[in-house]
Amino acid sequence: QVRLVQSGGGSVQPGESLRLTCVASGINFKLYGIAWYRQAPGKERELVAYISSSGDTNYTESVRGRFTISRNNVWTRVNLQMNDLKFEDTAVYYCNVRANRVFWGQGTQVTVSS
Repeated sequence: QVRLVQSGGGSVQPGESLRLTCVASGINFKLYGIAWYRQAPGKERELVAYISSSGDTNYTESVRGRFTISRNNVWTRVNLQMNDLKFEDTAVYYCNVRANRVFWGQGTQVTVSS
């Protein structure tokens, strides 16, 4: 049974940092790419960052240079380090893996406000 369990998130002020973690179980983790998505109120879910099984990364333009995705295959986790957070980063963040089907984490709220 595939599970993705998220942690991290919270409420911060603009310019501050947060780190999200997604721990996977039930899959041969090192074989799969992992993505982070987010969904802001009233908006569609969007891809934020992706890391391939080989460690290649890509980011949506709005977070490039501020967010860093990384993976630890020993601990079967993916981190999303979010620096210089902006109001528009406020959303529920989800990790995602495409195995035999798509699996999602439970979602983590990130709120950036002054």
